[in-house]
Amino acid sequence: MTKAHEDNLEKYADLVVNVGLNLQPGQSLLVAGSALTGVDIYLAPFVRLVAEKAYKRGAPLVDVIWWDPALECARFKLATADSFRSYPKWLGNAMVEHHEAGSAYLVIYAEDPGLLADFDPASVAARLAAIASTVAAARAYRSRNAINWAVVSAPTPAWAAHVFPGLAYADAEPRLWRLIFEACRVLDADPLSAWQSHVKGLSLRAAYLTHKQYATLRYTAPGTNLTIGLPEGHIWLSGSMVSRSGIPFVANLPTEEVFTLPHRAKVDGTVAATKPLVTSGNSIEGMSLSFSEGQVTQATARKGEAFLNGLLRTDEGSARLGEVALVPHSSPISRMGVTFHNILFDENAASHLALGSAYRSALQGGAIATDEQFLNAGGNLSRLHEDFMVGSAALDVDGIRGDGDVEPVIRAGEWAFTV
Repeated sequence: MTKAHEDNLEKYADLVVNVGLNLQPGQSLLVAGSALTGVDIYLAPFVRLVAEKAYKRGAPLVDVIWWDPALECARFKLATADSFRSYPKWLGNAMVEHHEAGSAYLVIYAEDPGLLADFDPASVAARLAAIASTVAAARAYRSRNAINWAVVSAPTPAWAAHVFPGLAYADAEPRLWRLIFEACRVLDADPLSAWQSHVKGLSLRAAYLTHKQYATLRYTAPGTNLTIGLPEGHIWLSGSMVSRSGIPFVANLPTEEVFTLPHRAKVDGTVAATKPLVTSGNSIEGMSLSFSEGQVTQATARKGEAFLNGLLRTDEGSARLGEVALVPHSSPISRMGVTFHNILFDENAASHLALGSAYRSALQGGAIATDEQFLNAGGNLSRLHEDFMVGSAALDVDGIRGDGDVEPVIRAGEWAFTV
């Protein structure tokens, strides 16, 4: 490891703690690998570095939920199929305990895109549904921004191999680290100032779209002809958020998106994914979804179709949309020309949608609404939230006002308005 790399790691960890989480003195920190699993044990050195930064900032406790992908594979090889239908409650309980105590929450997302690809899709989907059910209450805290939280990434051997299949790992890991540093503005002369300027620009775009209050968005691109209704009182958000206790934070490092929630019953047409959907150790490629009155009526994929259909059957809300996010095709991550096989990075290279739960903070009054009130207002509830990319240089998005006027929002993948 070179001195320059060590310096960049220090800067990155500082950004994670000080910009992403904005960890407050006296605030504990919980670290995991996703909303559903612990952090890969391979990343222990990076977790220790983040923990040191957190303790120096005044954290009384850094608690870590660990995960071993080899043990996960052993379970799928040797455990009985019916064992995947349930999961112990300790994971969700631990998260809720930390959230109730006001701890910050960090996800270090570095999933192996092919970890579970060779195992029974029904068992993989059952495992995902069981864990999602266990952590559903904890996810609700984040959906309401009741806590300050952030999602970041760090390379693992399996992930780096998927991004750079022609390179030896000794070369692939530092190359992937370099791209992460670039995407997260670590290499800027003043990373903190760069982030402040960036999130300000995203916030201005979100405010512009919120003011417009479009009734419908219309997407057109090769394989895509989709209309998405937006509920009354929807709010466009960006990566810059504020927790219920007033702590500003940046939920994703990197972030290039502005997003809101669609109306769960007002999505019609067909949409084609432009990048793989990677989740739970599986990669779904060449995906196409057809919607009627908000619900998926047909789902096909060149690879991973059986697993995709298993996801859609998780619960009633998993076959509906919970997020609509806009990202210009010229975003810094898109310009890298790399498919990361990682939702955090790929979703910030392209406009995207998400199947499953909606963020309550994207609706006026949503953070304090009951489930019934949220559903009646058009929000979607589900145990899942799975992002998939639909953006490209060929994507056009129109905003349709309540009076029928049509305004360009995205043209040929780029913003069609200035702020």
